[in-house]
Amino acid sequence: MFGLGIGAVILIVVAAIAVFYGVYLYNNFVKLTQRGKEAWADIDVQLKRRYDLIPNLIETVKGYAAHEQETFNAVTAARANATATHVDPSNVTPEQIKAMAGAEAALGGAIGNLLAIAEAYPDLKASQNFSELQAELADTENKIQAARRFYNTNVRDLMIALQSFPSNVVGKMFGFTDLDYFELEENSVEREVVKVDF
Repeated sequence: MFGLGIGAVILIVVAAIAVFYGVYLYNNFVKLTQRGKEAWADIDVQLKRRYDLIPNLIETVKGYAAHEQETFNAVTAARANATATHVDPSNVTPEQIKAMAGAEAALGGAIGNLLAIAEAYPDLKASQNFSELQAELADTENKIQAARRFYNTNVRDLMIALQSFPSNVVGKMFGFTDLDYFELEENSVEREVVKVDF
């Protein structure tokens, strides 16, 4: 082949395959990183939806249980803290994720306490407005869980690629870094049974 020996041709073919494989791995890292950012943006959308529902839920419960001011204040403070804890989807950091997980766990606990109040007020439980808000909140919580699972799946795939040979070489060479899982703390409302004590 144009005066090249068979060894040179084999060497050129192997080098071309290595370059193409390196390009494939680089593009895969770009794809995995962007999927992680997109997945975080999905979580952010659902959290904003949740934050928007909370004031309506508080106002509905207030109409029936005005003397539960401490609970209302706790939910309002937890919501304010959670909305102030913003994570930029284009630049997700481990610190931001940990702060968001803590804020969401506190908010989940406060919402659980607010919903527990309904057990003591049969008229509130029977209210169509409260029932609709509660159903919408439950739907939002399910969507948050699905978005969190989707995000964590993308984080897992990125971490596997960053830790597997030979993709880890390409990942380190181009400065790709892993993302942290978004896990709620142990005191989350999802894991804790809310106790009603009046």
